[in-house]
Amino acid sequence: MERLCQTYWYPLYAYARRAGHAAPDAEDFTQAFFLKCLEKDTLSTADQARGRFRSFLLIAFKRFVANEQQKSRTRKRGGGRRLVELDALEAEERYALEPAEVASADRLFERRWAMTLLDRVLERLEQEQAHAGNSETFAALKEFLTGSGRGTPYANIASRMGVSENVVKVTVHRLRKRYRELLNDEIANTVSSADDIEEERRHLLKALAG
Repeated sequence: MERLCQTYWYPLYAYARRAGHAAPDAEDFTQAFFLKCLEKDTLSTADQARGRFRSFLLIAFKRFVANEQQKSRTRKRGGGRRLVELDALEAEERYALEPAEVASADRLFERRWAMTLLDRVLERLEQEQAHAGNSETFAALKEFLTGSGRGTPYANIASRMGVSENVVKVTVHRLRKRYRELLNDEIANTVSSADDIEEERRHLLKALAG
């Protein structure tokens, strides 16, 4: 549950902000939603056969916010209890950097979901490489996985690493292959069957482009 909260709290927070809620309300809604999920075991009702988890989560959040708005509460949402520490200032700083052209709150949620998923995949790969004793190599070649290394000659990297250019090419190829495997693994956790993985990959790319 902690991992789930850390993964999805900002996409849901960003959705609430883009939907027109003030920063304090967006934070309270997000906190209270995850608290309810924990106390009521809401997520156990998610059925993979009925759709993707992120869609289920967003629909559940929308319903929760709508219900919260209908209630007249004198106490702080969530009763002052905090399931996960959310840095409101950090959240607003991140939200201020969101592209203005992504006007729809739903589209912004999809975009943040995609970026969060890719960040998690990169983190898993980095942990694997660190466990294998390849932290320095991964740090030098990570840019070729994120797209920031486009245009950087392999020869330049090889020179800095003190290896041949061919070694760099082979290592990048292996890292990209493992990255794709981990991405498919993460996607597989949120779809109903293996047949949906490729479609979800396309949707992820579309969310990033949009």
